[in-house]
Amino acid sequence: MMLGRLNHVGVATPSIAHAIETYRTLLGATAIGVPFDLPAQGVKVCFIDAPNTQIELIEPYDESSPIAGFLKKNPAGGQHHLCFEVPDINVAVAELTAKGATVLGAPRIGAHGTPIVFVHPKDFGGLLVELMETPKEDHAHGL
Repeated sequence: MMLGRLNHVGVATPSIAHAIETYRTLLGATAIGVPFDLPAQGVKVCFIDAPNTQIELIEPYDESSPIAGFLKKNPAGGQHHLCFEVPDINVAVAELTAKGATVLGAPRIGAHGTPIVFVHPKDFGGLLVELMETPKEDHAHGL
């Protein structure tokens, strides 16, 4: 497995609209995507482009969302995960599993339309890591 570039930093928020205003006002963000629902994942998402990566704002779709649980522990929101690209998600899962890592579920399609998986935080010192198969076309919104 080859670790690729940092694709995005996932940030949980109770309100995408409020978070967008914060990034726009405090950091001067201008390349802000349109928020969209991802019901299969239980979230609403919005990507903010930075020169070298993206910020993925994540809001719970409803109370059953995994992000709802995160926000109960962290009501103001915060960093939820880091997402790294890998060339082949199935190879990555097989290698991680063989090395004893805990992959959370089977690969599924993520917000960028490519296969993703999450690796349990215990394997990365408390950090939730998302692995995303490198998009075949552009690098997610032209990055």
